[in-house]
Amino acid sequence: MARIRPFADADEPAVIALWERAGLTRPWNDPAKDVARKRRVQGELFLVAVEQDAIVGTVMAGYDGHRAWVNYLAVAESHRRQGIGRALMVAAEAGVRALGCPKLAVQVRTDNPQALAFYERLGFARDDVVSLGKRLERDD
Repeated sequence: MARIRPFADADEPAVIALWERAGLTRPWNDPAKDVARKRRVQGELFLVAVEQDAIVGTVMAGYDGHRAWVNYLAVAESHRRQGIGRALMVAAEAGVRALGCPKLAVQVRTDNPQALAFYERLGFARDDVVSLGKRLERDD
């Protein structure tokens, strides 16, 4: 089983490569900037799963005083269905619970039914909301 630990600066290239292979990156989001932003804000909630010195999973969580959000949950395709995603989520949940968080939320792209099913198995339920966003800084 993979070991879960906080992100370290040396992990960045492997983490970004994992995100790219997992299809999490988007042209309008610079993953290196996302890493740097997370390192500045609740960096202890940026976790990686490591097996034999290789990064095989990631998760970012953050708590704003009202609810927590999860981002960049990824598991290497070769390591899926081994409990790593669940373990990362358990660790992220424990981290935000320790901060007093009452609710954990995640946004899933509508074209990713596997991710929706994964989160539903973990006890997440669909909220009747529409997600809106506004870019405050362009990454491109």
